[in-house]
Amino acid sequence: MIARHGETVFNAAARFQGTIAHTPLTRAGIAQADAIGQALRRALGPTPRLTLWASPTGRALQTLAIVVEHLALDWHAVRTDERLAELDFGGWGGRTYAEIVAEAGPIVRADGLVRPAPDGERYASMAARLAGWIADSDAEGDRLIVMHGLSSRVLRGLLTGRAADGELGAPIGDSLPQGSAVMVERGVEQVIHRGTGAHGGKAPA
Repeated sequence: MIARHGETVFNAAARFQGTIAHTPLTRAGIAQADAIGQALRRALGPTPRLTLWASPTGRALQTLAIVVEHLALDWHAVRTDERLAELDFGGWGGRTYAEIVAEAGPIVRADGLVRPAPDGERYASMAARLAGWIADSDAEGDRLIVMHGLSSRVLRGLLTGRAADGELGAPIGDSLPQGSAVMVERGVEQVIHRGTGAHGGKAPA
């Protein structure tokens, strides 16, 4: 299971978050996290056998805390890993879309992917760190992972065996709104819950 965290105060203000650690959920983001938990409870029942993982950001951990309450699981069992973090936007982090577009021109592709910042991380590098996490955690059994808009798309692309995007050099899953959750089993993805939040092109997570 891979879930995208709920809307944050930075998302609502159209600011880049990237690796900024603590941007709390809005009320809409809390409702989105609740909806993920309810959907997973319907799909999996109470106390499913899952290893809990999250990006070490506050927004991912806050979302996971709400989700696992619905599943009757212990949030304190969560494992965090820096490799699950969002794309590092370098000097764009914390700035608004309007500021960056005025300076750099269009930065969002038609499919909602944000082009890397000049001094930021590249998608191929993010794919390499996520592939390393997959290899290291593969023996953990079924996993519930709460992470971000762009990094979750690359993780899903890796797990479903997609070809690398010609421009970005990494496999990319389809865009899903904030507050969405998918199941990937034997390379096949199923959307368990489609969230009500923004898409990646509006608010990088």
